[in-house]
Amino acid sequence: MSETLARQWLAQDPDADTRSELEALLGDPNSAGELAERFAGSLQFGTAGLRGVLGAGPMRMNRVLVQKVSAGLGNYLVADLQDGAKRGVVVGYDGRNKSRILAEDTARVLLGMGIRVYLSTFVVPTPVVAYGVTHFGAAAGVMVTASHNPPEYNGYKVYWENGAQIIPPQDSGIATFISEIGSVADLALGDLDTARETGDLVDLDNAMVSLYLDGVEKLALHPGLLGKTPLTVAYTPMHGVGARFVKMALERAGVSGVHVEPKQEEPDGAFPTVAFPNPEEAGAMNLVFELAKKVGADLVLANDPDADRLAVALPEADGFTMLSGDQVGALLADYLLTEGPQGDRRLVATTLVSSQLLGIMAKDRGVDYRTTLTGFKWIANAAIDARRENDARFVMGYEEALGYSIGELVRDKDGVSAAALFCELTALAKSQGSSVQARLDALYRSYGVFQTKQVSLVLPGADGSAQINAHMQRFRDEPPKQLGGFAIVESHDLANGGMGLPASNVLVYFLEGSCRVIMRPSGTEPKLKCYYEVCEPVSDGEPVTAAKERAAAQVAALSASHQGMLA
Repeated sequence: MSETLARQWLAQDPDADTRSELEALLGDPNSAGELAERFAGSLQFGTAGLRGVLGAGPMRMNRVLVQKVSAGLGNYLVADLQDGAKRGVVVGYDGRNKSRILAEDTARVLLGMGIRVYLSTFVVPTPVVAYGVTHFGAAAGVMVTASHNPPEYNGYKVYWENGAQIIPPQDSGIATFISEIGSVADLALGDLDTARETGDLVDLDNAMVSLYLDGVEKLALHPGLLGKTPLTVAYTPMHGVGARFVKMALERAGVSGVHVEPKQEEPDGAFPTVAFPNPEEAGAMNLVFELAKKVGADLVLANDPDADRLAVALPEADGFTMLSGDQVGALLADYLLTEGPQGDRRLVATTLVSSQLLGIMAKDRGVDYRTTLTGFKWIANAAIDARRENDARFVMGYEEALGYSIGELVRDKDGVSAAALFCELTALAKSQGSSVQARLDALYRSYGVFQTKQVSLVLPGADGSAQINAHMQRFRDEPPKQLGGFAIVESHDLANGGMGLPASNVLVYFLEGSCRVIMRPSGTEPKLKCYYEVCEPVSDGEPVTAAKERAAAQVAALSASHQGMLA
């Protein structure tokens, strides 16, 4: 069966690379297992769209799959939106292998269906595409990216007309239309040059980038501060697309001392200096730390390859310390709520697996708060709903995996605007004779030290997927009464919904003392993700470091105990 499907695939594949790869597999008598895995189904929309290893077959990312998905998207768009074809689709791409050709394939399929396309003429950050959807009033958007995945991956992220990533019913509706597409050899493909001449294809160029950067500049709470309080910033785009955009954004904000790690400045889909292009991975920040030490940086910043995430590190006596996504999120929220406009109805939001600290801060300050499922599409839609339902102004949202959205400029995470605002936050603290660390410690004194930790079990392939499902099922069948010596006071299985959230494959355990454990399969990678959090109060007169040490020991013990149950 797999061989038959593979030969049908070969007949329609326009890519010489994947044809050659598939022909080699068909000629190898030992490849039956791999062929079966590649044709066992098809990649599905997960937490952040389609994502998979580049290669031949429907369980891989390739030109055939992208053309089918684009045709399904186009058919759904035309069926669901009366003026969808006229309003068109914004299409962008990052610097990964085959990103440009996959974006152009997307454009050609849509043009062949009579749908207008706005196509980037160069690599762009993901937030620029999200911005473009609302700026042009487009019906949808597509970004070809695999974010921070390893080099062999690519992906396809879809935005709906509201500028947020698709959620139900769009995702299932598009999937239904995709399933109805036959051979891509039968698709009518538009010609890009002809479409430019007729105006059906609009090139996205520097003019739109300038408009986006205008919006980033307007997010500043203290315009001109960075020009008066010099900062030295060491930055890396991690071989991604962020350097050009972050440099322009920081220059507009007034930061003159930006030093970019030269070995990682240009987009390179091979990611030659990092094993895993994710700022959270061990060793990924080594080069920018060396640069930061050399230039005496006040702040270290890094984007992931599509620049929708931001990593932050602060100088300390013997090097630099990375802030977690939860710490950066709390600092940005504190800054925006303290220094930003007051008096109106304000909203902050974060995901279920992020720290509980933001919700406590919001309650203390009389600010609306939403918890969502994992994925920025849920945060963006929560912000849209809150604006529509009670005219709440979205101040910021974040997820613990280094994603932040500032205001209503972009309805997705944005590592460019977050970088500019964090520089401003740092400059204000510096101008006041304080520091970012001091601001964070002040939050801990007020609310307690919230210490988080994430552990992921990497379980690739069909066998790994079965193991992940077995782990989740075992905890459902035999619910624990305690974890790490902490009694479970409340548990939630979100398989059928709960906690005011849509149904999702997530298990949540609230433990005594504001501790928490969450389990969920990743929506984009072959991982079982486990999230741990403890809260340790800071006593009057006690050094914050003492509470941090207790919290670190507690979260380590909690994670070790839970991981032992998964062994």
